[in-house]
Amino acid sequence: MQKKIFPLFAMLLISGSLFAQNKVMVSKLAEKIESKVIEWRRDFHENPELSNREFKTAEKVAAHLKSLGIEVTTGIAHTGVKGVLRGGKPGPVVGLRADMDGLPVRERVDIPFASKVTSTYLGAEVGVMHACGHDTHVAILMGVAEIMAGMKKDLEGTIVFIFQPAEEGAPPGEEGGAKLMIKEGLMDNPKIDVVFGLHISSGLEVGKIRYKPGGALAASDRFVIKVKGKQTHGSRPWAGIDPITVSAQIIMGLQTIVSRQSELTNEAAVISVGKITGGVRNNIIPEECEMIGTIRTLDTEMQKDIHEKIHRTATNIAEASGATADVEINIGYPVTYNNPALTAEMLPTLFETAGEENVLVSKAITGAEDFSFYAQEVPGLFFFLGGMPKGMSPFDAAPHHTPDFYIDESGLVLGVKSLTNLALDYMNANSK
Repeated sequence: MQKKIFPLFAMLLISGSLFAQNKVMVSKLAEKIESKVIEWRRDFHENPELSNREFKTAEKVAAHLKSLGIEVTTGIAHTGVKGVLRGGKPGPVVGLRADMDGLPVRERVDIPFASKVTSTYLGAEVGVMHACGHDTHVAILMGVAEIMAGMKKDLEGTIVFIFQPAEEGAPPGEEGGAKLMIKEGLMDNPKIDVVFGLHISSGLEVGKIRYKPGGALAASDRFVIKVKGKQTHGSRPWAGIDPITVSAQIIMGLQTIVSRQSELTNEAAVISVGKITGGVRNNIIPEECEMIGTIRTLDTEMQKDIHEKIHRTATNIAEASGATADVEINIGYPVTYNNPALTAEMLPTLFETAGEENVLVSKAITGAEDFSFYAQEVPGLFFFLGGMPKGMSPFDAAPHHTPDFYIDESGLVLGVKSLTNLALDYMNANSK
């Protein structure tokens, strides 16, 4: 029995030694190209493009992948780029994803490569900024591609590099993002087995990683409630039905769905009204009022329940005042779900790459991510990468989607190492 066990034990030791050697090599290669990754990031940051308009970004990405000998397909979901690197040995197909779009935000950060780009968004002229760090994601994945292309003959499997447009949402009337890439066949030819992605965080210190098994980010749904009353003179409210007053009551009623009707010991939930429109002047009570808002949930059963309660709350409150309420809920991004088995399998890789003390378990986040669509198709792991300067308080860090959003570029190299090591370790462990 001992003679049979010893060769297996020796094989495991050799395998572990090879994994360790890989990480040392990846670390050296990542540090060697760190300055290039930062240079790419600064270029993308200075030249951001809005969702479904990432034409120049896509051109630069495609040119880089082609220069590495990677098979490239462009024009997926309008501007998406897919790169396929087939290793020299058989094995699984690993997807690695980065999103490319900027936001309609005017930059206020005092850096030499600050964006001065303007564009048109919903008919208005706006500043354009990478206010969520997608520029860092693109640069990191370009670095990963460069490292892995140099290992092509030794790779035990295939890597699919996914450079995705419109993570922030396609413009009204258009499709886009991960959902459209999948619809257009991204996950096939070759068929992706597993997918990894990361997101830079302005409130997480450089050198650290956060992850959460299971539901990591919320589902995001949009609602529109149109309240119809009866128009009248502002001096004679009794002669009409005031939709603005009814809307105010509905807004307060919506908040009790979360605070009094939802099982918050299960998961968190959020209902927020972000826009309310009604009326044209001070002395006219209008006929209609419209509310637009967002629903964030981390549990699919709670999601269904909250949708039903929004309908019931809005229509019943309106009816009590003699008004009517039309409720429309548009399903957006699903819960971003980190496959527990995959997360457990890959956690040692993150520990070895960043140091176990730097890999932190996160609570669920009520922000949303369309990486969730990939993770519905195959097992996925999505984690957060530190981008806040060391020693800074998270309370002082500008949030994402704001003009003062800032990322410490010294954190990018860990992103390159992490995605590379995740892909290599998964392929090595699952190629036999």
